[in-house]
Amino acid sequence: MSRVPTAALSKYLLQGQVSRQGCLRLTRSHLSARALALRPAIASHCRSLHTQQAAPEASLSSSPAPPPSHVPLRKQLKDEAKKAKAAAAGKKKKNASNQVVPGWELTVGIEIHAQLNTAKKLFSEATTSFNDESNSHVAYFDLATPGSQPHFQKETLIPALRAALALNCDVQPVSRFDRKHYFHWDQPAGYQITQYYEPFAREGRVVLQPRDGIAAEDGDGIAVRIQQVQMEQDTAKTMAQPGETHWIDFNRTGVPLIEIITRPDIHHPATAAALVRKVQILLSAVDACVSGMEAGGLRADVNVSVRRTADGPDAPLGTRTEIKNLSSFKAVEDAIIAERDRQIAVLEAGGAVEGETRGWAIGSTETRRLRGKEGEVDYRYMPDPDLLPVVIGDDLVSHLRDTMGQLPDAEVDELVDVFGLTAKDALSLVGLDGGARVEYFWRVVEALQAKLGGGAGTIAEHPGCFQLAANWILHELGRLTSNPHDESAQDLGLTADGQCQRVPVESLTDILAFLYQRRITAKVAKELLWVVYRGTVPAQYASVADAVETENMWFRELAEHEYAALADQAVEGQEGIVAQFAGYKKYPEGKLMFLVGRMIRLGAEERIDPKNAESVMRRLLEEKYVPGLKRA
Repeated sequence: MSRVPTAALSKYLLQGQVSRQGCLRLTRSHLSARALALRPAIASHCRSLHTQQAAPEASLSSSPAPPPSHVPLRKQLKDEAKKAKAAAAGKKKKNASNQVVPGWELTVGIEIHAQLNTAKKLFSEATTSFNDESNSHVAYFDLATPGSQPHFQKETLIPALRAALALNCDVQPVSRFDRKHYFHWDQPAGYQITQYYEPFAREGRVVLQPRDGIAAEDGDGIAVRIQQVQMEQDTAKTMAQPGETHWIDFNRTGVPLIEIITRPDIHHPATAAALVRKVQILLSAVDACVSGMEAGGLRADVNVSVRRTADGPDAPLGTRTEIKNLSSFKAVEDAIIAERDRQIAVLEAGGAVEGETRGWAIGSTETRRLRGKEGEVDYRYMPDPDLLPVVIGDDLVSHLRDTMGQLPDAEVDELVDVFGLTAKDALSLVGLDGGARVEYFWRVVEALQAKLGGGAGTIAEHPGCFQLAANWILHELGRLTSNPHDESAQDLGLTADGQCQRVPVESLTDILAFLYQRRITAKVAKELLWVVYRGTVPAQYASVADAVETENMWFRELAEHEYAALADQAVEGQEGIVAQFAGYKKYPEGKLMFLVGRMIRLGAEERIDPKNAESVMRRLLEEKYVPGLKRA
């Protein structure tokens, strides 16, 4: 048999075309008389198989139908992919419109585990470690070495108390530790020490507002009750290796956690995600939590159940399932939606929801079963006989409450009411860099007040200057480090007390003051910010003012007649554009800005104020270029 060319095979496989040459050729000389007689029946049978439909038996004498038109395989695959994508898009709703399922009520309770900001572990003097060499900070008790005893480290209680106060909890004067028994390789003792029966804090609440990102169905806000906050030890870190091998890092064993358990007060997925986000912001604001969800310092487990709304509000809640270890705010919302829909589908099909623990993978569309739900009896809670009760004095609680500082809600209110920021910008400013960004803002505000020479009313006298400062600190500073292709881009070096190593407060204050006073242009201001960030100030120039003076970057604006001359040049040859300003129904703002843009390009950009250029062009259109033009 002769070799079949690659092109012929390609046409056959991808386009369904049969070659007329070589071994693919089928001629009459190769067919017997019997095969020729059976040919019509074979063709009919093949068509039946192709369409997968039952066809009546064809007689030998019937003439064959014309062969079906062949569709290339590549096109078939593309069409099938488009249909699948369209079907998925039809089923999947945006989360904003997927908060409620008619006829059903969702109920959610959340357990949040947060790593405390402490130097020592909960029951040993080993150092807390997150990025150090594996198993380099491990005490005998962390490994459950026989004869080792737990020693409660009192300093770990301080960030836990700050967290409880930020969550509006009642601190208990006496609390006790319990053993929660289960066996896993990440728990060498066979039990975890926690506070199940007598936690150190109870009955708190977190108030969520629309600006926190709650579901629209929750209206003006919702208060989520905190059942209790308890201290407990973290487990070891499991690192999966190729095959069935797992490595264990005991550095994390015994790291102090708090577990925040809410009441089942949440009924919408977006509100659940908003609560976790709000708790993270609160814990960061009072310096209780070492890191957020993005760094693994905070994890959430959600308990989900559904019931029919027709059963009434007094009907018992449905069987709940727990989704473990959600590591992002989006995962919280998406996992709740997926599990809610799964439970509703089970109940509508006549089945029963099983109490179980389920898992969630990022990018998934459904939860997966992990194991049957353990009950309290399975854990065999018992008081830990090796640990004494924890007694907390009122004087300590009062001192921490008085020195806790301003909480995020009050700070956001001040940014909105005093500085005129939007709620979104205010929340972003408070939440960025663990609160360090907003501390930097307050330092810049203080420096600007001194720069502008005003007293207590400086902010009211110059609101635009402080709004400009907020915008630059929120957006322009972020752009400095946002380019992943720039090897020189580094962290801003913000500290908790509001200092910035890369852009000192004094340098940014000078840039903003010069820009607000119109002594430099916005373009020059951005160039100066980049120069400061790169360290050229103070390495090459003594200060921002020295850089402006040395490089002759002061803004020397054009005179009125110079703007007018530029406007004459800009409209030259643009008769069609200018004509659109005569007899308009709606003022052509876009055409106006086109002409202003020509003015800026024709002139010296560093000497042009765009607002003044627009004002001159608008006036000359009315007075000179289009006489009798009505005012917009």
